[in-house]
Amino acid sequence: MATPITCFKAYDIRGELNTQLDERVAYRIGFAFAKVLNAQSVVVGSDVRLTSTPLKLALSAGLIDAGAKVFDLGMTGTEEIYFATKHLGVDGGIEVTASHNPINYNGMKLVKAGSVPISGDTGLNEIKVEAESLDTDYVEARLAYYSDNHVIDEDAFVSGKAHVDEKVLVGSESYAQGSCMKEYVTHMLSYVDLANFTPLRIVVNAGNGAAGPALDAIEEAMLSRGVPVQFIKVHHQADGTFPNGIPNPLLPENRADTADAVKAAGADFGIAWDGDFDRCFLFDADGNFIEGYYIVGLLAEAFIEKNADSKIIYDPRIYWNTEDIITHAGGTPIKSKTGHAFIKERMRKEDAVYGGEMSAHHYFRDFAYCDSGMIPWLLIAELVCVKKQTLASMVKARISAFPSSGEINSKLNDADAALERVTSKYQPKARVIDTTDGLGLEFDTWRFNLRKSNTEPVIRLNVESKGDIALMEQKTEELLALIRGE
Repeated sequence: MATPITCFKAYDIRGELNTQLDERVAYRIGFAFAKVLNAQSVVVGSDVRLTSTPLKLALSAGLIDAGAKVFDLGMTGTEEIYFATKHLGVDGGIEVTASHNPINYNGMKLVKAGSVPISGDTGLNEIKVEAESLDTDYVEARLAYYSDNHVIDEDAFVSGKAHVDEKVLVGSESYAQGSCMKEYVTHMLSYVDLANFTPLRIVVNAGNGAAGPALDAIEEAMLSRGVPVQFIKVHHQADGTFPNGIPNPLLPENRADTADAVKAAGADFGIAWDGDFDRCFLFDADGNFIEGYYIVGLLAEAFIEKNADSKIIYDPRIYWNTEDIITHAGGTPIKSKTGHAFIKERMRKEDAVYGGEMSAHHYFRDFAYCDSGMIPWLLIAELVCVKKQTLASMVKARISAFPSSGEINSKLNDADAALERVTSKYQPKARVIDTTDGLGLEFDTWRFNLRKSNTEPVIRLNVESKGDIALMEQKTEELLALIRGE
């Protein structure tokens, strides 16, 4: 009889500790990953959460038992696994991370050779089926083999104690530990010309997540080359108990520490990362949070300046600013459905140099079409130096030209009924109807996108206008009242 596993999502693995995800499940996933992909070599890493190392060790045992050799990078961010998978030429990579999810969760992000994402349509469902079909007695016996203690202690696991003994893995010819940090840093710095850098003071907030060691390595490389950059570090020490809260700068209540530090230090700008640092969030010199949407436009322009006629991929939630910048800079704007698997697939198809989402995910062709939380701030820092402008001045005109609401979520009992109400009222008068992702309706001076969540009874609204903040705010209120039945 198959053992149900409920932590598989559309694009990754995420689940509540012990109830959905534990060491037994991790072993099953590792075994299934190697079997389904016929993987002979896999690189693994884990973020700073207390349960991430225990899960990674059990995952590694499963990979080894299915015939794969494992290269363990230790504590990493997700993009370090993306980099290593391609750089080392292995058959796949797995990062154990729950990113910005609550403390009682963990998960995994999986890629195949070349760091190509694995989603429900490209192997994740098959891995789930294989993992569920693995014999329970076999799983228990193999986990017992890798530990002197035959009983898995759920409380010990949550506190960070691994059932799988790392010494047993190290004793296997199929397990090796190492680092790709030096090569990773070299690749990160290849996106900018360090000779362009003038003196900068930057606040960096790792949120006690995995970003700290990577930032330290980048800093060391920059300073060794005489780059005049000073970093003011906030919550820099990696700490799986997250004493300052789960790092998720998308939440307004999580921004104050970075904003205050920027103002106190008189910094040029600030950066904050989520737990596995595949996203970075920027603050101007006054401590103001800059929506990811406007950063997409800045990075698009930077790439087009370096690569004429570049193709740029972007998501359909809000895009007038992005399209305007790309078109005027001489690039080719290409709209894609929201989500990393869709963006990466479209980038590969179009050979696009860059792709960006308003959620602060930024994708790069030369980074195996993957998202990075380090490349964006390096490019922004170079822009500030080259243009001799502040970050605030670079985005201020764009925010005024295309003001936006940001994404507003409404939890509803009947999202379909709300969508129908909005469609009936607005679609007949729309100049453009866009169904790339959800309902996008465009009028002469404003537009909106309304999308249902795939995983919860939530509907997501984004509104923007052409240079008219009052109109954008009016239409936002009007739409929310209709959506919520007020």
